[in-house]
Amino acid sequence: MSRYPDMLVGATVPIDFFDPLVRRTYADRSASPSWHGAILDIIGDARDKVIVDVGCGGGTYSQAWLDLGASQVIGVDISAQFLETASEAISDDRFDVVQADAAHTGLTAESADIVFGRALVHHLSSPGQFAAECARIVRPGGWVIVQDRTLEDVEQPPAPDHPRGYFFSVHPHLLTIEQERRPTASAMAEDLTMAGLTDVKLHQLWEERRSYESVAEYQADIAARTGRSILHDLTDAELDDLVCALGAVLPAGRVIERDRWTLWTGNKPC
Repeated sequence: MSRYPDMLVGATVPIDFFDPLVRRTYADRSASPSWHGAILDIIGDARDKVIVDVGCGGGTYSQAWLDLGASQVIGVDISAQFLETASEAISDDRFDVVQADAAHTGLTAESADIVFGRALVHHLSSPGQFAAECARIVRPGGWVIVQDRTLEDVEQPPAPDHPRGYFFSVHPHLLTIEQERRPTASAMAEDLTMAGLTDVKLHQLWEERRSYESVAEYQADIAARTGRSILHDLTDAELDDLVCALGAVLPAGRVIERDRWTLWTGNKPC
């Protein structure tokens, strides 16, 4: 077990989220229109809503909620370094941060209209505790939205617009790591239901993560292990092999990186 109160990092995620050197690892990008559209299709309208962004990292999706018109966004993260980065990036009176772990945020019960957690569940040893905390924080009639990858999402075949798929064709042992840490669609849905949420549904989303002007720019991002915890499971030599392989398989020109995600949504009964 790690020193995170409810996170399993150890051998599955060998990245120290407390290390100041990685404080910008999950920053310096914006959520894409594909994400904005998917969220609005689910909830209809985020204007004047209070949002809790659990596992907010560098604040990418906290900013996205503000862009959608939220009246307040509270970014929660275990890492003071990430929260410092988020606070520097988001200059908005509607944004606050709280350092806490995902299962014990310390936030007031029934204080948020929407509780959101993206790319968080696969780091948790107890997703059920996280689901219970989400249900505690959200107001009656409010939404809980969890976004993560299932193994089915991870196993989507590689393509020029899904270059992450090449990680696993080049280094198949990474898929074993993903098998151990990724939530199943049914288990996460059951956790949300057991927490007392109703109308729990699953949605699939192809989200554009980022676009790159060239293959070389994308290779540099991979070489820096930016924002992709799975890359920390590679040795330096293995990472070099992956970077070279990407250069060989990706067509010249702009790289648009898209990944498939699962979103679980549930409502708190009134």
